[in-house]
Amino acid sequence: MAHRHITGRLVIATHNPGKLAEMRGLLAPYGIDVTSAGELKLNEPDETGMTFRDNARIKALAAAKATGLAAFADDSGLAVDALASEPGIYSARWAGPDKNFGRAMDEVEIRLRWRGATTPERRRAHFISALCVAWPDGHVEEFEGRVDGALVWPPRGHQGFGYDPMFLPDGHARTFGEMSSEEKHGLPPRGKGLSHRARAFRQLAEACLER
Repeated sequence: MAHRHITGRLVIATHNPGKLAEMRGLLAPYGIDVTSAGELKLNEPDETGMTFRDNARIKALAAAKATGLAAFADDSGLAVDALASEPGIYSARWAGPDKNFGRAMDEVEIRLRWRGATTPERRRAHFISALCVAWPDGHVEEFEGRVDGALVWPPRGHQGFGYDPMFLPDGHARTFGEMSSEEKHGLPPRGKGLSHRARAFRQLAEACLER
């Protein structure tokens, strides 16, 4: 089935400044005119889905219907094997209403230690990103990316956001918190498209964007 291309103005369905900055950076080479749900003061829909893909679709469709424009949403999070894939879709909620990811990382570490997960093999984790582009007529395009790694303690680095400082991607000696945005999210030829969001975005770009 043919994919629908993104043209004209695009709403990024997020109120998260860190996520907005990453998405704007990914879209910049394509000349897309971008605004955000936060800048438009749109209400945040209830994320009632059971998967990342469900929640990305909910956010994208809500923004598209509210604005009459195509909307792009991400739902992503950290899945920890020893915690039965938690925090998963609740990754942001573990940080609380004040978005305190230092506290959220503390909670992950407390639960890992309680389970005796002290070696890298017992601390396997995965960042997952589901991307959805939705149009006002209800059409959606969906993509998913994942990066595997292990969790370190204490957290290292102050780049990125969320759980980045405790996530060490496979094959690398530095955490996401120690990597620049270009290292994590830069697409070829500038970067390697390492992050979960970059991997999902590469699929989206091939299907829905023209340079």
